[in-house]
Amino acid sequence: MEQQAYSNQGQAIYFSHGGGPLPLLEDPSHKGMIDFMRELPLMLKKPEAIVVFSAHWEETVVTIQSNQEPRLMYDYYGFPKEAYSIEYGCKGHHVLAKKIETLLNQAQIECRLDDERPYDHGSYIPLKLMYPEADIPVIQVSLHANLDADTHLLVGKSLSQLLQENILFIGSGFSFHNMRAFDFSGQDKVDSENNEFQDWLIDLCCDELDETSRWEMAKRWEKAPHARYCHPRQEHLVPIFVCIGLSGKKGKKVFDDYILGKRATAFYWDSE
Repeated sequence: MEQQAYSNQGQAIYFSHGGGPLPLLEDPSHKGMIDFMRELPLMLKKPEAIVVFSAHWEETVVTIQSNQEPRLMYDYYGFPKEAYSIEYGCKGHHVLAKKIETLLNQAQIECRLDDERPYDHGSYIPLKLMYPEADIPVIQVSLHANLDADTHLLVGKSLSQLLQENILFIGSGFSFHNMRAFDFSGQDKVDSENNEFQDWLIDLCCDELDETSRWEMAKRWEKAPHARYCHPRQEHLVPIFVCIGLSGKKGKKVFDDYILGKRATAFYWDSE
């Protein structure tokens, strides 16, 4: 991985956050992801704040975490005892939450603040690998429960002026998310159907397309090869649409490896 900062301003990244707490438990089927997350800060300018769109938070109105000291929720089950004592003591960022509320309102996207929402594992699991010191304020913004591509492209676009600030936006999902098809033994097997979908994602994010063409391609994601095999339900894909809307230009593939036996990809966008 290139050890340099790509941008002096805002940045966005979409990545796979793995299976529950398994990355922090050093699960062998997550080795590629664990190495990637730990090295990722080397390619990023250290942000002053982080905004996470996690696959594990859906609301009927886009909702913004506004507590200054959110707690953690252990929103997984069936794991070893140590998975329920993970700590990540970062602070929230009420001022940034209010800015996001204002921008969404200006775009006529219905939203609300929530000063009770904890961090879910789509946020603190990758961040504990990336920034273990927990010294960067973090807020989460929910997905809209309609899980519609157009809605989330518009959410991203409405926040694009925040790329003028040193904020890292994270779309935390999983580029392959068919629970029945994962191999929890960590056997990396060629899956031609998933390969075709991952290649389509690379085209979506990295091809030289104008914004209109990229948005139209994103809106038709269900027509992509084997889309519903890879995403029987699309909550783990939807954060990528926020990043695409936010950036307005092509991204860079920064991860292409196996997690839980399935190929997964990650993408980065800078603001320059």
